[in-house]
Amino acid sequence: MSTHDLEDMGCGTSSSTKDRKSEKVLKAALVIQNWYRGYSARLKARQRYALTIFQSIEYADEQGQLQLSNFFSFMLENYTQIHEKDPELLARLFGSTLQDYKDRQDYVSHIDVPDSYHGPRLQFPLTFTDIDLLVEAFKQQQILHAHYVLEVLFETKKVLKQMPNFTHVKTSPSKELTICGDLHGKLDDLFLIFYKNGLPSGSNTYIFNGDFVDRGKHSIEILMILFVSFLVYPNDLHLNRGNHEDFMMNLRYGFTKEILHKYKIHGKKILQILEDVYTWLPIGTIIDNEILVIHGGISESTDLNLLHRIERNKMKSVLMSPIPLDEDHNNDLKKNKINTTIIPREVKTNGSLSEQLTKHEWEQVIDILWSDPRGKRGCYPNTSRGGGCYFGPDITSKVLNKYQLKMLIRSHECKPEGYEICHDGKVVTVFSASNYYEEGSNRGAYIKLCSGMNLRFFQYQVTKATCLRPLYQRVNTIESSAIRILKERMISRKTDLIHAFQLQDRSKSGKLPMGQWAFSMENVLGLNLPWRSLSPHLVTTDKSGNINYMSSFEDIHIQKPVKEAQSTLIETLYRYRSDLQIIFNVIDSDHSGLISMEEFRAMWKLFNSHYSIHIDDFQIDDLAERMDLNKDGSIDFNEFLKAFYVVHKLDNVNKSDSKLA
Repeated sequence: MSTHDLEDMGCGTSSSTKDRKSEKVLKAALVIQNWYRGYSARLKARQRYALTIFQSIEYADEQGQLQLSNFFSFMLENYTQIHEKDPELLARLFGSTLQDYKDRQDYVSHIDVPDSYHGPRLQFPLTFTDIDLLVEAFKQQQILHAHYVLEVLFETKKVLKQMPNFTHVKTSPSKELTICGDLHGKLDDLFLIFYKNGLPSGSNTYIFNGDFVDRGKHSIEILMILFVSFLVYPNDLHLNRGNHEDFMMNLRYGFTKEILHKYKIHGKKILQILEDVYTWLPIGTIIDNEILVIHGGISESTDLNLLHRIERNKMKSVLMSPIPLDEDHNNDLKKNKINTTIIPREVKTNGSLSEQLTKHEWEQVIDILWSDPRGKRGCYPNTSRGGGCYFGPDITSKVLNKYQLKMLIRSHECKPEGYEICHDGKVVTVFSASNYYEEGSNRGAYIKLCSGMNLRFFQYQVTKATCLRPLYQRVNTIESSAIRILKERMISRKTDLIHAFQLQDRSKSGKLPMGQWAFSMENVLGLNLPWRSLSPHLVTTDKSGNINYMSSFEDIHIQKPVKEAQSTLIETLYRYRSDLQIIFNVIDSDHSGLISMEEFRAMWKLFNSHYSIHIDDFQIDDLAERMDLNKDGSIDFNEFLKAFYVVHKLDNVNKSDSKLA
């Protein structure tokens, strides 16, 4: 029987069956592929929304921090008790540190290193061995003795004082240079960079582009490694000042607290010298006369010639605008209507205040430390951060062309992939702190470049796990943390939010359409968030899609340290607790943690007036009395402000399965 006959009898159908099976398998694979792509896209959208929440709240906090500068100017115009109690306050806020704090022997010679100390012992003059010793000691979680910390700070200041405002660096085809962005106290990221890229040396040049400190738990260790490396290789390790190299920022974002915790006896001395060291850090680096490296960005008025000439050490804090010293200003002070004593004229005109930058110079430095690039053309105020500006691609081209530069490399912004390129390749952002907001939230990166070659980007992510968790687990963690801090923001404005909701709810039903709810949320909180997409995590809705707006507050409340205190007062103190803590810490120059009842009342009266807070004086008087637990006339304000915390009622309850997208 022929093959043709067999096929006619049905024995040759196996090949067509195989074809049909292959087609089904292919269709199934396409369905799975499409489902997975959609699933991954939804996960990425949730991650993006979570990062938007983190960033919006971070920038809103920075905006509040910058607004503090106006308060301190207002305070100094209206309150003299502080000056009488602490004659160094004016110099600390606006001028140079007083010379009697500068004597190296007064600090170092009286601090002995005991035989019982088993941490690293540095040998001056420092060598590469000391860098290696320090890195290995910090890997073992050892603490460098205060004696050595102060020695390093004094030596660093001595060398920095000899440096220009902008460091000029040359590369060659055979000599690469590495640029790192924000580290923010994340020591493991620095260790990983050194593991992948090598320690600083004469043949391994680095630029660290500011924001070495704050937020993370190991800022002093990072500073010590960078400063020791700088002292060993001053021509091959370059340090730029960031907006967090500032004692006022450190008060809010953790570095001050870290120092006082790790160096309980000598922490105050370390902080005093650090304030001065910050002022001598260069404000930028220029590579091969082509690439400008600064921490933040530029504005349409950026004048690099002026920035090369300014006396950068006069910039005590980027948060403190220079105060006017002219006759008209003094006359204005005398006419002040606040019911407090006016600072005497001789205080306003002492020597330390004459050592300020001009307002224009100060604004120039603010721009390069705080500004961010945007896709929109032009230059307009950085409303998110409250300082610096947003600059578009046209501004980038204008400034680079004016100074014959080809590129701007900056940091200052967390990017999901650790770096970002914009403005037609002329602006590059590099951010080196991985897991900045939460574990898995972002990668870190660094850049390598050499003469005549394109930039090369190296990404990484620190993890303590032996293998990376699945993406959905990482997104769930990031998302939960983001929603948590957003709810804390909401509860701090509960009274204002309820008032806004009720204005929209004319029928007093307790419900609002989605659009009106989202409008009220943005109008009160001002975070520029996608409220509709976030609503499943924040509120409940009925079958018609209307929002039950009081459900926002069902699972969260602020713990009252004093039961009798009114809710409005508690919300206000919780909302401004970081600002108040900074103000009181600035007044508390000896770091005792105590202020007098009179100082507390007078400071609150000024704070109340300046921020237009509608809290009756008798409520504050009553609260102050209750804060004075041992009735000695002093208040431990740090402990008191810690008592204001948010209770999340559902922390131990299974979380909802609802997602952001």
